[in-house]
Amino acid sequence: MNETDDPVVHLARLARSERGALAALARAEGVSPEDAVDCVQEGLSTLLVMERRGALPADPREWGAVLATVVRNVARNRRRRHFVARPHDALDDVEPHAPVAGIDELLSRAEEHVRLRACVAELCEIQKAVVTLRMLEEQPGEDVGAALGISAGHVAVLLHRAKRALRACMAAQSPDPTTRGSPASASG
Repeated sequence: MNETDDPVVHLARLARSERGALAALARAEGVSPEDAVDCVQEGLSTLLVMERRGALPADPREWGAVLATVVRNVARNRRRRHFVARPHDALDDVEPHAPVAGIDELLSRAEEHVRLRACVAELCEIQKAVVTLRMLEEQPGEDVGAALGISAGHVAVLLHRAKRALRACMAAQSPDPTTRGSPASASG
């Protein structure tokens, strides 16, 4: 086996030639530049493990697509695990003279809030707990899973199902007759 046939050499060349595109791919998934570099490194490490196990495609020309998929998934997982929590604006940063919403808009928001609370009340207990901890208290999925005695993956599934149920419930209760009961408004 000569150096050009060595899979590690081929992977190293692939990583060098595609690192900018791979980092941009990770950035498009919502991670910071530093995290994007980490995602590329983790993707390359995963590819090395896959190569050692014989799990990569036989044709090395296909390895770039596999690496891109792995990097994208690593970036998505980082974002989902709240490694990239988006901070709220500090109260000091809010302009005191910002335009105030009109009374109609405020009433509309209040009505929507009441409808949403009613929809949350219709969820099963475990979904209510997941929605409260993940969405309102912004806790990471691993912490929610530990608190509820379930896996982080199950937390993600429960959250997805709860969001779908909430969208359907909100659409069914919508005062706008064009969205009420519409299948498109309830899809998730």
